[in-house]
Amino acid sequence: MGVLSPPRAAPVRILMISDVYFPRVNGVSTSIQTFARELVAAGHEVRLIAPDYPAPAPAEPFEVLRIPSRALPVDPEDRLLKRRMIGRRLRALAAGGFDLVHIHTPFVAHYAGLDLAHSLGVAAIESYHTYFEEYLDKDLRWLPRPALRLAARRFSVAQCNAVDALVVPSSAMLGVLRGYGVRTGAEIIPTGIDLRLFEHGDGRRFRARLGIPDDQPVLVHVGRIAHEKNIGFLIDLVARLRRDLPDVLLLAGEGPARGTLERDVQRRSLRGHLRFVGYLARDGELQDCYRSGDCFVFSSRTETQGLVLLEALALGVPVVSTAYMGVKDVLRDGAGALIASDDLEDFAAKTLRVLTDGALNRRLRAEAPTYARRWTAPALAEHLLDYYRRVTAA
Repeated sequence: MGVLSPPRAAPVRILMISDVYFPRVNGVSTSIQTFARELVAAGHEVRLIAPDYPAPAPAEPFEVLRIPSRALPVDPEDRLLKRRMIGRRLRALAAGGFDLVHIHTPFVAHYAGLDLAHSLGVAAIESYHTYFEEYLDKDLRWLPRPALRLAARRFSVAQCNAVDALVVPSSAMLGVLRGYGVRTGAEIIPTGIDLRLFEHGDGRRFRARLGIPDDQPVLVHVGRIAHEKNIGFLIDLVARLRRDLPDVLLLAGEGPARGTLERDVQRRSLRGHLRFVGYLARDGELQDCYRSGDCFVFSSRTETQGLVLLEALALGVPVVSTAYMGVKDVLRDGAGALIASDDLEDFAAKTLRVLTDGALNRRLRAEAPTYARRWTAPALAEHLLDYYRRVTAA
């Protein structure tokens, strides 16, 4: 007589809602896409409510319900959902039989998500993706910093204590929230990476496209070009490294601070040493950019996780980075990366070692992909799914 297999758990139906999603490129969009794709691949149902955008969006293996939205004056890249348009879809959403609502952002999506969870009679789970205390004063510079920080803390406490459960990407971020006074139950679940997307990249092809010689020392920084990302520190780094490597070049992405930083680069006569390459498609162009670098550099103090670090490591690119907030959980010194302080001389010394010490560079390149495999998307999606089931059962 054969042994009976245990019954397979029923699929979970998840309604996600966010104020941002692709084609808007940022870490929140990447996190949503990564988890949603893995959950669908495992046999579960995901529907995402997100803003519409003028630009086309990629096709997904899950339904994306686009809601009319309008641009924000402070950042034209972002959109503001029209909340009443979500309410008009309540009857259709109720027919979906969702088990929970997963809220990903704290603006219109937060309040609309709470309304939906209440109307559908299901749990509301929220991801705390962004360290707002460190962001607001970068975008609203005309307001007093202490007042903005206090407002950000109160805002976070009110929102986090209004939901049934929280997902946070790092132990550091959870510690910050507990310090604020957030009492809601929480689970640390970082976003994993789809290693299939970060197995190949052609750095020479990317260099050739930009006219960069194969032997030129190149630093790469992938990420949103925003004030809170501390890109100014990397500009200082290039200026410092030029004492030892006159032809060093830094490649960076796109974002609202680009204009300000370009003017700073020009003022300091560094125009030929920093290039803004814009947004890069994740279908090969981004991977080529990573691989074009001799070293990936990162100096943000506000990251709740730092997915770009894992992407660089997965592609075998050595990393030099500070380790604040979520980056503390992601990086291990020597495991494909050197951790530096935010002291310019220390950061420059470690970067210079990676650029000039061939044996060290080769060792870090060899170790990086092995370390990155600890952060696979399927395993972390399974962790999230288990958390969903525990929350809904309670």
